[in-house]
Amino acid sequence: MPRVKGGTVTRARRKRTLKLAKGYFGSKHLLYRTAHEQVMRSLRYSYIGRKQLKRDMRKLWIARINAAARMNELSYSQLMHGLKLAGVTINRKMLSEIAIHDEKGFKAIVETAKTALAK
Repeated sequence: MPRVKGGTVTRARRKRTLKLAKGYFGSKHLLYRTAHEQVMRSLRYSYIGRKQLKRDMRKLWIARINAAARMNELSYSQLMHGLKLAGVTINRKMLSEIAIHDEKGFKAIVETAKTALAK
């Protein structure tokens, strides 16, 4: 069986990894082995981070809605329950934006939830 020389493929793969490791500290951007380890770890962190961002944003929206709802004498859970009873379908991101930028609009939404809860 003849010997296979994979020089160009190997070099291309290593160059690709070292290009991804550009800017890393110490030998992590110079030596292939350490660069490869760090790139694999970094890619894993970026994958996890994309999921965490969604969680963190939802927590932020809920905190903002809760703060605005409590300013109108209602808790977050009561507000959401009242909106569900009233048949108002608005996502938390938009509700948070309304709470920040449009106090009168948010107050109207809170009143809708209060009337639905009173029934």
